[in-house]
Amino acid sequence: MRFVDEVKIRVIAGKGGNGCVSFRREKYIPKGGPDGGDGGRGGSIYFEASHDVQTLLDFRYQREYRAENGESGRGAMCYGKAADDIILKVPTGTLIKSEDGTIDEDLCVHGQRLLAAKGGKGGLGNIHFKNSVDQAPRKSTPGEEGEELELELELKLLSQIGFVGFPNAGKSTLLASLTAATPKIADYPFTTLTPQLGVLKLEEPITIADIPGIIEGAHKGAGLGIQFLRHISRASHLLFLLAFDSTRGLEETYRALLQELEQYDAVLLNRPRFICINKSDLLDVDSPQAELWRAEWKAFKEKYPTALLISAKHQNGLEIVIETIRDRILKTPRAMVS
Repeated sequence: MRFVDEVKIRVIAGKGGNGCVSFRREKYIPKGGPDGGDGGRGGSIYFEASHDVQTLLDFRYQREYRAENGESGRGAMCYGKAADDIILKVPTGTLIKSEDGTIDEDLCVHGQRLLAAKGGKGGLGNIHFKNSVDQAPRKSTPGEEGEELELELELKLLSQIGFVGFPNAGKSTLLASLTAATPKIADYPFTTLTPQLGVLKLEEPITIADIPGIIEGAHKGAGLGIQFLRHISRASHLLFLLAFDSTRGLEETYRALLQELEQYDAVLLNRPRFICINKSDLLDVDSPQAELWRAEWKAFKEKYPTALLISAKHQNGLEIVIETIRDRILKTPRAMVS
């Protein structure tokens, strides 16, 4: 499935039906009087957040949504039928904005609805215009036009943990090891080209988002970062994943990641965070490089005592990661992240 997280669409609500001009014509009722019914309401267009939808892909192929018009009123005080409403389902975490600024809504709760375009009211039939002066009014009103809007839809994935790391740090492997997600995994950078979601099954499910690899300058548009950094902003916790085989040291890598997030949105630095050092299996070999990595890990651990040493590929140390997640997320009060 292709991942789409930003689209522009047009929504057009239905027009209300026209009111009717009609008079009673029963055989034994002289001077029957007006009996024109009202027009029906035009269809409205709603958006509804749903866990069952993961992307805005459907809106990429259909850019205009038009509701039906209401039926016109008829004689014998028959009211026109109201048109059916249209309910468009979007992923939870979808922001909806109108170009004229009248709508700026964040649908972040499953089942939450937004009335985007209201259908027009039906017109009044001539039965409403009868009075002591005019006993036989030949007057009715037309139905109102429905609202028409240009909308921007932007998806920000909702997750409790967002992975932060440079390409080839092993984020996809860690996601696959912790959850049932099946992201593409390969021994080269940028294997993940779209955000991936997985669910860690504990006492309560924990949603984890693997964001495509950040590179230096991502906040300016370099690489894929600017396109997907928005999804990190919805994660209530951040998991920084570093690796020993990086071209830079652990401390330098960590600082570079923090700087990218700060340049994009400094608020992210206030989020609770985990630090995991991946590819611990590289420390087990007897080589000068491995000796340097062991010394580097020792220094890093002294500075960041809560950092965890893992091997996502060999699933070493994951029990401690899971227990840390349980303690830090399930056993602490949750806060809504906007």
